[in-house]
Amino acid sequence: MTEKEIKPNQIYDFTGLKCPLPVLKTKRALKNHSNGEVIEIIADDPAANLDLKHFCEVSGNILLQVIKKNKNLNCFIKKNEI
Repeated sequence: MTEKEIKPNQIYDFTGLKCPLPVLKTKRALKNHSNGEVIEIIADDPAANLDLKHFCEVSGNILLQVIKKNKNLNCFIKKNEI
C-alpha cells in the first residue's frame, strides 16, 4: 500500500507535542470518527512511532502505515475498536 492509496478522512498535526500527548490526542480524535474511517497523524516526537503502534494494538485500531518524512512521522490509523 503506498501513501497515495490511503485517503485519510482527516489529518491531525501533533508536531511539537511530546509523549504522551500525541497518543492522548489521537485517542480523543478517534472518538469523532466512525469505525472504518482513516485518520492521519503527523508527529515529530521520536517516541510517537512506538507509542502509536502500542496504542493501536491495545485499542483495537489498525496502524495501516507509518511514513517518515524528514523529522516527522505520518501515521495512518484506521478506527476499528474491539
